Amino acid sequence: MHEVIALMSIGFAIGIPAALALGRYVAAQLYGIPPHDPLMAGAAVILLTTVSAVAGLIPAQRASRIDPILALRYE
Repeated sequence: MHEVIALMSIGFAIGIPAALALGRYVAAQLYGIPPHDPLMAGAAVILLTTVSAVAGLIPAQRASRIDPILALRYE
């Protein structure tokens, strides 16, 4: 899960400023789209956080069920 949180943090650190910077460009290209919609930005952040957490949690739970000694002997 540490790797998932690190990757999410990097993605948000790059994605949020990029979205803010490119918001006016998108608004200029599409009619009726506001450049900074906090409701949609918040919804996107919550959705991406939830999907990332579930995607990392499933393999982490599976790995936690395996006995470390058996995993080392397998290799």
